[in-house]
Amino acid sequence: MFGSLTFGGAKYVGTKSCGMCHKKDDVGNQIKVWKNSKHANAYKALQTEKANEIAKGKGFKTKAVDTKECLKCHATGYDVNKSMLEEDFDIADGVQCETCHGAGSEFNTKNIMKDKNLAEQKGLLLYKNPNDLCVKCHNKQSPTFKGFNFKTEWAKIEHLDPKVKK
Repeated sequence: MFGSLTFGGAKYVGTKSCGMCHKKDDVGNQIKVWKNSKHANAYKALQTEKANEIAKGKGFKTKAVDTKECLKCHATGYDVNKSMLEEDFDIADGVQCETCHGAGSEFNTKNIMKDKNLAEQKGLLLYKNPNDLCVKCHNKQSPTFKGFNFKTEWAKIEHLDPKVKK
C-alpha cells in the first residue's frame, strides 16, 4: 500500500491534463484504456454500501470514502495538501495516471514528454517491473483480494505508446 507519489514541488494535474496528449490512437490512447478499466471507478467503489460494510467489518468508524486505509488504494492525492492539486484534478477519477506515474506538473508538457530521459528527470515514474507497483494494492491485505495474476491483469491496463518497443 502506498501514498501519493510526488517529486519536488510537483503538483497533481489530473486525467484531463494527461488526456490532452494521451487520447490519440497513434500514441496508444492511454486515457481510453484507463477509462475502460476498474481503476477509473476505484474511488466511486468506495461510495457504495458494500464498501461501507467492508470498512465497518474491518473496524473503521468512518465511511469507506473517508477512510485513509481505503483511500490509499482507491484514490490519488487524498493524502497531500490541497495546494498540491491543480484546478482540474479530481479525486473521483480514482486510480489515475499520477497514481503510478507521479505528480505531473513538472513533466506534462509536450516538449518534456517527447524526451523520455528528460521526463524522468522531471519526475515521470516508469517501471521495469510494474508488478512491483501493482502488488502494493493488489495483495492479501486488501479485504476483497481474490488473488492477483499480473500477466492477466496487466493485459487489461497496459498502455504503452505503440511506437515504443517493449
